[in-house]
Amino acid sequence: MQAVYDALIVGAGGAGLWAALELAQAGVKTAVITKLYPTRSHTGAAHGGVCAALGNLEEDHWEWHMFDTIKGGDYLVDQDAAEVLAREAIECVIELEHMGLPFNRTPDGKIDQRRFGGHTRNFGEGPVRRSCFAADRTGHMILQTLYQQCLKAGVVFHDEYQVVDLLFEGGDAGEGGRAAGVVAYRIADGEIFPIRSSAVLLATGGFGRMFRITSNAWSLTGDGIALAWRHGVPMQDMEFFQFHPTGIVGIGILLSEAARGEGGYLLNDSGERFMKRYAPTMMELAPRDMVSRAIYLEVRDGRGIGGKDYVHLDVRHLGRKVIEEKLPDITDFARVYQGVEPITEPVPVQPTAHYAMGGIPTDIFTRVTRDEHNTVVPGLYAAGEAACLSVHGANRLGTNSLVDLLVFGRRAGLQMAREVGGVDLPILARNVEEPVRAELRAIRDRPSGESASRLRRELADVMMDQVGVFRDEPTLSMALPKVRELRERYERVSVQDKGRTFNTDLLEARELGYLLDCAETTVAAALARRESRGAHSREDFPERDDVNFLSHTLAYRGAPGRPTLRYKPVTITRFAPKPRTY
Repeated sequence: MQAVYDALIVGAGGAGLWAALELAQAGVKTAVITKLYPTRSHTGAAHGGVCAALGNLEEDHWEWHMFDTIKGGDYLVDQDAAEVLAREAIECVIELEHMGLPFNRTPDGKIDQRRFGGHTRNFGEGPVRRSCFAADRTGHMILQTLYQQCLKAGVVFHDEYQVVDLLFEGGDAGEGGRAAGVVAYRIADGEIFPIRSSAVLLATGGFGRMFRITSNAWSLTGDGIALAWRHGVPMQDMEFFQFHPTGIVGIGILLSEAARGEGGYLLNDSGERFMKRYAPTMMELAPRDMVSRAIYLEVRDGRGIGGKDYVHLDVRHLGRKVIEEKLPDITDFARVYQGVEPITEPVPVQPTAHYAMGGIPTDIFTRVTRDEHNTVVPGLYAAGEAACLSVHGANRLGTNSLVDLLVFGRRAGLQMAREVGGVDLPILARNVEEPVRAELRAIRDRPSGESASRLRRELADVMMDQVGVFRDEPTLSMALPKVRELRERYERVSVQDKGRTFNTDLLEARELGYLLDCAETTVAAALARRESRGAHSREDFPERDDVNFLSHTLAYRGAPGRPTLRYKPVTITRFAPKPRTY
């Protein structure tokens, strides 16, 4: 079997679905391949909202949003990308409304908006209502809306197919080759076959499953990022991984920033709103990296609840009406997973690994680039969390994730539609799927060896304990050889399930390889960046160093276990770097 499409989207989250919609509406033969049913994609876990400077409740301007994005990203943001994000967010949200997304409404019928961390009025004077929301299930509503529109437009879906390799014509991506399709594994029966395409979009999400405590679904294993890396595309800014301040203690499921956007407090063991000591203007609505560090410092100084490793999120003062109407899902999470009633009790929370600012380098048209000169890989695109524009820099602001995938998912579809018309379908050699077929067969047929689940647990422990919210040279220097040891052991990995039907044991072993790729580049890049910036906080180098490190990290695949690091400049257009205070 060999399927053929003009455009192929890998991943069915918000970015992939909007790209597919634009392509189908332009008359391009388009398919989406996803290892999940589309509406189970992780976009659905985004609760709080999607920000756009609509100004429905108070004055707002896209320039303010652009500035907040740049400042929130600790000036590692490429400012041309931030301008695109802030400008086009407005029309994307309005277009979603016209598609039928059921936003909450103001009394006069406009889209309702609420506050979110790091979003300010007049370039930093105080919080502004910018987040457009559908209760606390905004991402879920975006998925449903875009999926319905894709079905209406005739997009072809290959559900429960896992992409296990990328294909190129004329050499790998790093050699100037053109994207030519993918190798797909059909989960139902284990059949492996190529899918040929003139353009491929990687919209495969992040890789938070390399941490022990994470808000990420089990499926977020960095597939697209690692596969591109194996074919010569660097990973960009991998040292910047965001920890969200309010995860459910011990399991990491997210309690959305929407709770603080509606006015929730963070309290330590003394009942003190401790954020006044760390961000006196924005308090609980400071950027996530700052709030997460504050929680860790409170715990470290013995002010965690009962001396333990968490603090309280308190929404009791908001009242039953606000809690039940605007925060229904996250309060149910507290009831189900913690046995806590948020209407009458404070909720225990701790930071959870949440979002990758790094990923596959792209330009503002979502075209993948392969070096510090931004040389484009023909036919290959990336969008959403898998991509690094960089629109988030060193720290993403809340609600900018949904805006990112909408703005740049749409841009990807428009750009691919423009380019595929003048390109012949690539020619693939016979049996191009054989190398990856052999790799998977070796894992499945190996009679005994290392346990993938054990290796995955060990990886999650080392990343959580040594590459977390706070870092320093001793802990990073311990983590790097441990990750390399796990990679060596992975070469002997085996699985218990030797069959072909729904062999998730085999596919999870494959995903572990992707996580190891992402983890190794993360640790190597973090060790080399001897400063603190955004989510990368080095206790041995506590200050930001714009002289030596105002640049993006590019991590290339080198000799086994040895990523090669290079750097490229940050694009600065309007806002010169300055100290980041809130």
